[in-house]
Amino acid sequence: MISFNYENDFTLPNEQKISDWIEQVVTSEECEITEINYIFCDDEYLHKLNVEFLDHDTLTDVIGFDYSIGKNLQGDIYISTERVADNAKDLGLTFQDELHRVMVHGILHFCGYKDKSENEALIMRGKEDDHLNSLS
Repeated sequence: MISFNYENDFTLPNEQKISDWIEQVVTSEECEITEINYIFCDDEYLHKLNVEFLDHDTLTDVIGFDYSIGKNLQGDIYISTERVADNAKDLGLTFQDELHRVMVHGILHFCGYKDKSENEALIMRGKEDDHLNSLS
C-alpha cells in the first residue's frame, strides 16, 4: 500500500497515477510493497528530522526511513516541496519533473540502491532516468 500524506499546503495531483507508477518501479526491481508512506512537508519540518534523527544540520529534499525486510518494502519517505521547488529552479527543470525524480530516488534506496560513491550515484541516476521515462 502506498499512501500520500501532507504536512504543508501541497497536494500531489494524480495520486493514483503516481501510486501505479511507483508500484511498477518496485515490481521491475523485483521487490514488493508492504507499506510506503510519502510525507510532503516544508524545509523546516524536514530540517528538524534531519537534525534529530540523522544529526545533519542541513536542508535536504528527501529523507527515507527504511523499515524493509528483504525485498518487502516498508518505510516513510519525507519530501520537502520547498527544496524540490528550489532545486528544480536551479536545475532548469519543472517542479513536477524534479518531484518525480525525488520520489523515485527515495523508493530506489528502499530497493537497495546507494548513492554514496560516484559509481553508485551514476547507477542510481541511470535507474532514476529509466523509471522516469516509464512515467507517461
